[in-house]
Amino acid sequence: MDLNASPQLEDDDEIFRQQLEDQPEESIVEHGDERAEYVTSAVEVSRREREERMQRLKRQHADDRPAYPSQQRMREEIFQTRRQKPSSIPPPGWLDCPPFGHEIGCIIPSKVPLAETFNECVPPGKRYSLEQVLRQQRILGRKLGMVIDLTNTTRYYSVSDWRKKGIKHVKIQCRGRDSVPDNEAVNLFVHEVSQFCRNHAKKHILVHCTHGHNRTGFMIIHYLIRTVQLSVTQAIQLFSDKRPPGIYKPDYIDALYAFYHEKKPEMVVCPSTPEWKRSSELDLNCDAMPDDDDDGGPAVPLPDNLERQVVMSNDDLLGDAIPHDQQIYLRQFCYQALKMTPGGRGPLFPGSHPVSLDRDNLQLLRQRYYYATWKADGTRYMMLITMDGCYIIDRHFNFRRVQMRFPCRHTSEGLAEKTHHFTLLDGEMVIDTLPDTQKQERRYLIYDMMALNHVSVIERPFYERWKMIDKEVIEPRNYERQHIHQSRNPFYRYELEPFRVRRKDFWLLSTVTKLLKGFIPKLSHEADGLIFQGWDDPYVPRTHEGLLKWKYPEMNSVDFLFEVADGKERLSLYKRGVKTPMEQTRVVFPDGSDPSDYSGKIIECSWDANNKAWVWMRTRVDKGTPNDYRTYEKVMRSITDNITEEVLLNEISEIIRLPMYADRIQNDSKAHQHSSSGRRRVIGGSQ
Repeated sequence: MDLNASPQLEDDDEIFRQQLEDQPEESIVEHGDERAEYVTSAVEVSRREREERMQRLKRQHADDRPAYPSQQRMREEIFQTRRQKPSSIPPPGWLDCPPFGHEIGCIIPSKVPLAETFNECVPPGKRYSLEQVLRQQRILGRKLGMVIDLTNTTRYYSVSDWRKKGIKHVKIQCRGRDSVPDNEAVNLFVHEVSQFCRNHAKKHILVHCTHGHNRTGFMIIHYLIRTVQLSVTQAIQLFSDKRPPGIYKPDYIDALYAFYHEKKPEMVVCPSTPEWKRSSELDLNCDAMPDDDDDGGPAVPLPDNLERQVVMSNDDLLGDAIPHDQQIYLRQFCYQALKMTPGGRGPLFPGSHPVSLDRDNLQLLRQRYYYATWKADGTRYMMLITMDGCYIIDRHFNFRRVQMRFPCRHTSEGLAEKTHHFTLLDGEMVIDTLPDTQKQERRYLIYDMMALNHVSVIERPFYERWKMIDKEVIEPRNYERQHIHQSRNPFYRYELEPFRVRRKDFWLLSTVTKLLKGFIPKLSHEADGLIFQGWDDPYVPRTHEGLLKWKYPEMNSVDFLFEVADGKERLSLYKRGVKTPMEQTRVVFPDGSDPSDYSGKIIECSWDANNKAWVWMRTRVDKGTPNDYRTYEKVMRSITDNITEEVLLNEISEIIRLPMYADRIQNDSKAHQHSSSGRRRVIGGSQ
């Protein structure tokens, strides 16, 4: 053998080049300079690996003449090395697993590339390293800009090797053997891919787990469903075509259908485990091959569909957390839609807040045209609907994703093909208890709209925004649901969504007596008063002096920050953004409660005039800050004014006789519609 001869291409690169030459010409992107660079790089790698083998042989046969081992002996050496260095053993099935699939948009599904430290255990012709990944993708005309690593270990390569090449590396650690990737990991994956594709249109993303099929396919399918608006079946088939045989674990496929509330068609059959994976399940001693990152074993069984008697609470945490960067982006949209600038005290909930009714602002009912609705004792949420997800926004101004479907208004041809994209709503989450079965159901009551498909509508009068809720949000959902249930194989199951949705009703002031004495007592959820909404008002972020709330006197309350320090109890409010202790105030907790258990929490309290003390009502886990001092003053004014139900009804009976109301009520062609809608039971409302 002539050691001075020019080295040949390594087997791995020669095989890949032969595969390219065997492909049809139209499927290969020709790049002459890149091919030359590829050949040169292959020569360098081959020379270096040959020198490494020579040095190793010299050490092993220091007293013998140079000799080259037979193939059988090489296999024995590899086997011995595998036994001695388990960290350099490739994962089971990796050697014969195809390295990567066809591109899916900007995504390339791949098995994990292995560092050169694995070369002693990987025979020539089977190697797939970082350098080979880059060269092979360059030959195909692709430039990598990001790698997303879904493995559950860090032993396969050094992250710094990617970064030295100017390639971003994102680690989303996912267990492979006994579970599917969790929802927060999926949210992070979709966000990272979406952001990268938006900012780097000409670059590609390499996505890999161990073998590039189950976890990789699971994540890519989520991305396709959310961004390309494919059904689960379509997305599974697309990935299978691009990375045969696709996902081969039934649990992963079932999890996708369950997550997106779609019925799995009978024609969808999970592929069998590939031969390269089956043949790797046992070692030479017929024992199971151990691996801390295997994605071929059975997953934890999915929960069955049996109904469970779980007691619901307004404090339950709904939805899944989203990446911090995505949350900042969505907050910015909310600020823009509400035409406001972010505050200097950090992210504050921008939703409109009512003020307590007192004898002064009661006069607003005489000056402007008002409608009334009940004040539900639920949890306040705004809702942002986008093409890639629906997000509920709590009082901390935090976003959590829930899987819901909101189609746009349908056309005369049939169902709408598009879904809402950046529609912002306001409402409250309640828990209905069905009277016949005592079963609990969550329901989101929408009472305002601030943006419709990217367009702000806050300057429109309330009555227009209120009508748009029904026309643009509720009716399209009902229409599609009815259409789906008429088909033999519905692709989407609305009944599996985490909560129902309906528009909240508003009524003329002339119906307030019926509202208080007939409607509220029959509600299937708690209510603690009334809301008075200006019919022609714009949407006003934060405190809205014209949006009035009346509570039953015993339910007027203030949210304090309660603290115990040095054995002393203290109630605090915010005054101009600064925590301000309330002097000479005390709070009474339920009998037997330890006050220190409430320290550091926001507590809602009612006023006991007889004992001159605040009485704990509940802990507000949905709030992170106490009321502002001005809110406290208005509540105290309302308590002092003591506008009872009788006083309120007497005032309203006089107000509705004013010409402004009498003429408008008489001319309002929809008065009968609003009155009749008030007789509907909440539990029988729209989906």
